[in-house]
Amino acid sequence: MTSYQSYFLCTAPRSGSTLLCRLLSATGVAGKPESYFHEPSLNAWGLDVGVSLDHAASESRQLDAVLDAVVRVGTADTGIFAARVQRHSFDYFIDQLARCYPALSTDRQRIERRFGTSAFIYLKREDKVRQAISFVKAEQSGLWHRNADGSELERLAPPAEPEYDAQRLWRQYQTLLNYDDEWEAWFAKEGIEPHRVLYETLSVSPSAVVSGILGHLGRNADLAQGLVPDVAKLSDQISQDWEARFRSEFGLGDTK
Repeated sequence: MTSYQSYFLCTAPRSGSTLLCRLLSATGVAGKPESYFHEPSLNAWGLDVGVSLDHAASESRQLDAVLDAVVRVGTADTGIFAARVQRHSFDYFIDQLARCYPALSTDRQRIERRFGTSAFIYLKREDKVRQAISFVKAEQSGLWHRNADGSELERLAPPAEPEYDAQRLWRQYQTLLNYDDEWEAWFAKEGIEPHRVLYETLSVSPSAVVSGILGHLGRNADLAQGLVPDVAKLSDQISQDWEARFRSEFGLGDTK
């Protein structure tokens, strides 16, 4: 069995990655997967892990300092580094590694040069209509996540009433399809067969999904037993009404 020193949760928005990251962190043996590379900005990366850039230093030294801090935070004394990478910000992350290791010829080589032997977990949501609705509704309402008790976990804008927008939903639907294609193309290019997880499985069997990931990473899969999701679903009657209307308008039927 491969001994992994790091893993990357490869995903796209509204695929259940916040839930999965929190469950994996809760095991105490799988690092602290977060979106350390979410913004296309080295300064933002640093601020997320408590590092201010030393602008008197070279760019390579600045990048080294930030990545060292990210690894420390993302490992969380568990012996394995973990990070969530979203498709829309992944290219910037790869570009930074290419600047660090220009002599290496592949993305995977550069990732593993910096983070050690790496596993790749691919989390996707099959139902792109519901995923698009979830994304647009979150953008409009400002609320991205709730705790299991109903309180707000993550709000990025003041409260607002969501309004059905067919063209916005369609654009997001197509974007999400493209993200899937881009991930698959990248895996194929790099010769990676990721450990695959579906949102639809995670949402009904979270402990089984986490157990499978821990086993893939060579960690104690039994630690997934008894985990309780602490993130609530945001789907409601508005989501259902939008879905029925959107599928009807675009002829998408009753499935993905």
